[in-house]
Amino acid sequence: MNMLFDWWTAEKGGLSELSDAPRQDPRLPSQGVPHGTYGTCGDVHNLMQPGRCIESISPEQLTPDLVKRLPLEFLKSQCAIPITLEDGTMAVALADPLNIEAYDAIVGILNQPCTRVVCPAAEIEKAISLCYYENGPRHPGDGRVGVESEFNPASDSDDALSSLDASSVQTRAEDLLNVASKAPVVKLANRIFFQAVRSRASDIHIEPYENEARVRFRVDGMLHNVATLDRQQIPALLSRLKIMANLDIAESRLPQDGQSRIKIGDDLVDIRVSVIPTLGGERVMLRLLDRTRAQLSLDQIGFNADVLGSFRRLISMPHGIILLTGPTGSGKTTSLYAALNELNCEERNILTVEDPIEYQLPGIGQMQVKPKIELTFAHCLRHILRQDPDVIMIGEIRDLETAQIAIQASLTGHLVLSTLHTNDSASAVTRLIDMGIEPYLISSSVVAVMAQRLVRVICAQCKVPQGPHDYRMALSESAGGAAGDPLVQGEFYKGIGCENCLNTGYLGRTGIFEQLIVDDRIKTMITQRCDSHVIKRAAVEKGMITLRADGLRKAQAGVTSLEEVFRVTQDSIHANYGVAEHAAY
Repeated sequence: MNMLFDWWTAEKGGLSELSDAPRQDPRLPSQGVPHGTYGTCGDVHNLMQPGRCIESISPEQLTPDLVKRLPLEFLKSQCAIPITLEDGTMAVALADPLNIEAYDAIVGILNQPCTRVVCPAAEIEKAISLCYYENGPRHPGDGRVGVESEFNPASDSDDALSSLDASSVQTRAEDLLNVASKAPVVKLANRIFFQAVRSRASDIHIEPYENEARVRFRVDGMLHNVATLDRQQIPALLSRLKIMANLDIAESRLPQDGQSRIKIGDDLVDIRVSVIPTLGGERVMLRLLDRTRAQLSLDQIGFNADVLGSFRRLISMPHGIILLTGPTGSGKTTSLYAALNELNCEERNILTVEDPIEYQLPGIGQMQVKPKIELTFAHCLRHILRQDPDVIMIGEIRDLETAQIAIQASLTGHLVLSTLHTNDSASAVTRLIDMGIEPYLISSSVVAVMAQRLVRVICAQCKVPQGPHDYRMALSESAGGAAGDPLVQGEFYKGIGCENCLNTGYLGRTGIFEQLIVDDRIKTMITQRCDSHVIKRAAVEKGMITLRADGLRKAQAGVTSLEEVFRVTQDSIHANYGVAEHAAY
């Protein structure tokens, strides 16, 4: 404490007497100022002048263009950043108030007077990432991420990117924001990852052709062209991506699959890599798995209140099979993980069998299917049943053997959650029968089927009311209703596009759902081998909300647009089930 007082005195008169004082690593996350002989962060707050210590840094206090005049490696190693205080004066935020060398260097580079403030290191780290990561350039014309202009390997604008030394998923991910002098191909690969994560892309496609290669990002389910690369750049880029995923760089004739991990700022992203040979060369698809998606709860994925309550009651049952259906990319895995997060507690033993494991869930045992060593879904399930599980999650029921073991598990007192690839909920029954499962086993084990799709959410910053639209009449006629149906009246909305949503009019996605409860009537129809449209008609008559109906409700609420609902439910629009589905809306 005496040393802290001496420092305070030196602050008023001079700092030379403290220049040789020892300091701890300023990057320790719990450290706002030096500890030990200098006192604690609270001591400094108590002794320093008002306003000389701050608890956090808001985005409004940052000027990215000013911050980027300083080397990123320097800012991160010194844990310092220039900010603007509330009174408009410039200041240098430091985690270590005795780091005079960093303060002097920043003031010298900026060439303007700055005061000094002390701030927790974690807040400074977030501010640095915000300037270099969140505020990167975007394409000014069409809203696409501005990667094409930065894909020149000879570019000197490398402040926002760094190397990636993850040769396998077990390797500790490096922060792509750490600047280093790396080979041009490394910088090129990192720019692709950096811009993809910034644009919220779920997939990166690198597609070689005869004279060029195209880079596309899938954002909110839609592909967008972002860059065209020279054909000569592709071999080195492919080798870099293969090294990251621990693949054989010498193999170009056979498909390969791998995985890796990157870190950008505070975001840790797992990557699934798929390489296939095509006529133009090896084509790469990179699936970006944001770990925050595995932390979603059932309240966040788009259930309406009635379906949410019903689904929670279903997953609280001690046994039975609950199936989620939909095409690839419809959010089934996210919904399953949300259900597992809800069920996860110390009283339950939860085990999963997945191919692949997309997200790691703490407290849950997850098994990876490995067909090369004959570790299939069925093989895993047979051994999982010996582990005394309460809840079993099966990534997908693909064959008869897996379906039989799942049904056996549910009949012996286990809750089984799994997925099927069918267009609607009722088709799951006929799909299981087609696999070879006896109808009486389905009716006695399956308790519910949930079909789902993902619709894009209208951007809140550019949402405007939508005028009368011909789609309303088309919707009413396709549902067997009249133009005056109350469901197709009222105000709808659309997004006109802005910088916030990359000029698409949409920002993020949510789910629409169709929940089929297997009650006594449905069980009888399953046993009688009724067709799926007959089962669906019976469910609608009892009040089941169809996919299209749930989507239209969200369109009326301003969550999504009519066009988006029609886009993802085209199969329902063109199908005629002989019942006025709008009556169940």
